[in-house]
Amino acid sequence: MTRFGVLISGSGTNLQAVINAIDTGLFEAEIPIVISSRQDAYGLVRAEKAGIPTLALTPDTYSNPWTADDLIVKTLTKANVDYVILAGYMRKALPPILSTFENRVINLHPSLLPAFPGANGVRDALEYGVKVTGVTVHFAVEQYDVGPIIAQQAVTIFEDDTLESLTNRIHEVEHELLPHVLKLFTEQRVHLDKNGIVRIL
Repeated sequence: MTRFGVLISGSGTNLQAVINAIDTGLFEAEIPIVISSRQDAYGLVRAEKAGIPTLALTPDTYSNPWTADDLIVKTLTKANVDYVILAGYMRKALPPILSTFENRVINLHPSLLPAFPGANGVRDALEYGVKVTGVTVHFAVEQYDVGPIIAQQAVTIFEDDTLESLTNRIHEVEHELLPHVLKLFTEQRVHLDKNGIVRIL
């Protein structure tokens, strides 16, 4: 059975979407560990309610990000995870994670990459005036938000959209797209070709 380790920083709504997908039988998988970059992240409560072990890192731990990532790697390895999901994880994954889980770190980003990378993808798309944005699931690499794209789904921007309304609709799409992509991984249908392009078999 496929084992997904999940890294979070906040409310954990995408974590909850994955938990729900497993519980309802969308795909067979386990979440053996949830790791949070913040001790007050509500996603930790969601994990504990689902009976999932957690690790909450402290600001002191992140005073040296490489030390923090070494601890994350040790925790994920001990949990014997197959893939690492960055689900609203607001810190950059460094080489200790990326090399240990090469081509197995999956990130969720609230725009249609390569457009609007970075921490403010929703705001940037709205302020730029594009008419369509969306959600991207991609493999994380050392450079931020440029890894091979696994799946994307568009979200129309309406004339009366606010940052809050657009963010809410993007979250709704995230909660559908991420479980769909993880199902593909459990079915071993996601493959990188020799050019670094993701092919869904």
